[in-house]
Amino acid sequence: MHKILLIDDDIELTAMLKEFLCTEGFDVTTASDGVSGAQLALSNQFDLAVLDVMMPKMNGIETLGLIRKSSQIPVIMLTARGDESDRFFGLELGADDYVPKPCTPRELTARIRAILRRAKPTQESLQTESQLTVGDLTIWPEQRRVELDGNTINLTSTEFNLLEVLAKNAGHVVSKKELAKLGMGKPLARFDRSIDVHMSSIRQKIGTLKDGRDCIQTVYRMGYQLIKTLPIKSS
Repeated sequence: MHKILLIDDDIELTAMLKEFLCTEGFDVTTASDGVSGAQLALSNQFDLAVLDVMMPKMNGIETLGLIRKSSQIPVIMLTARGDESDRFFGLELGADDYVPKPCTPRELTARIRAILRRAKPTQESLQTESQLTVGDLTIWPEQRRVELDGNTINLTSTEFNLLEVLAKNAGHVVSKKELAKLGMGKPLARFDRSIDVHMSSIRQKIGTLKDGRDCIQTVYRMGYQLIKTLPIKSS
C-alpha cells in the first residue's frame, strides 16, 4: 500500500481527497501547514506528497524548497488554476507535476498513480533492464540512479524519467508529446511548458559538453535530444 502525504490547510478539501484516496487503496496522512508537512515529508515514511501552494506558516513553494534540500520524494503541487508563476516556481524547485485547483479526486488520483508507476520499477524490469551509458553518463533504470563520470546526479522522479527516455533515444530527437507520454504519463496539454522547465533543471544538474554545448539540445518545433557522441563534463 502506497503511503501518501497531503499537505493543505483546506480542511474540507483534504478530508474529501483523503477519503477518496483511501477507497482507492492508499494509506493517507494529512498536514495542515508547511512546517509540519515538511517534517513529515522528510521522515522517509511516504511514497509521494501532495502539496498546496497557499498555506499558513510556510507556503508551498517554501515548503518544497525545504524538502528538496535533502529529499527527492515525488511531489505534486496544487496550484491555483491559471497561476503560471506558482506553477513554474514549483517545477523549477523540483516539483514532479502540478494539478490546478479546484481539482477532482479522480484527477489527482490519476496523477498520483502515473508518477508512482514510473517511480517504482516492476519486477519484470528489475530482471531485464541493464544500465544505459551515453558518453560519461550512466543510468541504472532499476535502481533509479544516475552517475556522471562517477559522480551521483540527484534527480527528481520526473527528471529521471525524462532523462531515461532521452538516453534510450540518444542521438535522436524525442518530441515533447512523447516525453510527456513516456516520462510523465500524461498527454501534452496546449501551452504546457512543464517539459521545458524540467529539461532546464536536468541541464543544470548534468552540465555541458566539453565544447561548451548543452548535452541536451533543443530542436526547434520538434523536441529534445541527448547528444550521443561526445563525453560530458559536469558543471
